[in-house]
Amino acid sequence: MSSLGQSSSLHRLHNVEKRIVRVLELAGSVMEELGNAQGPRAEAVAAHCREFMLSMKEIETTLREEIKSACEYRPFEKCDYSARIANEICCKKLEYVIEKMDAMQLNIEDSTNEV
Repeated sequence: MSSLGQSSSLHRLHNVEKRIVRVLELAGSVMEELGNAQGPRAEAVAAHCREFMLSMKEIETTLREEIKSACEYRPFEKCDYSARIANEICCKKLEYVIEKMDAMQLNIEDSTNEV
């Protein structure tokens, strides 16, 4: 994960943390309304509950995306070690084939010279 990707991920998680604090404040506000001596104001409770549910959906979505992103993280994805080794092996094989073909060419030349 690049440092820019980590930074944006950390920023998103920091925002989730802020939203969780806000959700807890909303829950506290609803509890205060329900404990009000004159009785709860239905419009205030409804508004707080609506904001609570929307925030919870946003938090869940963001956390799912971050978890998915973390699971997709491959630290050695850009490592070219195996590709370099495979390339070296191919080069050695080609050198061997060229060596054998040169030997065959010499055998053909020797056999045509003898005839």
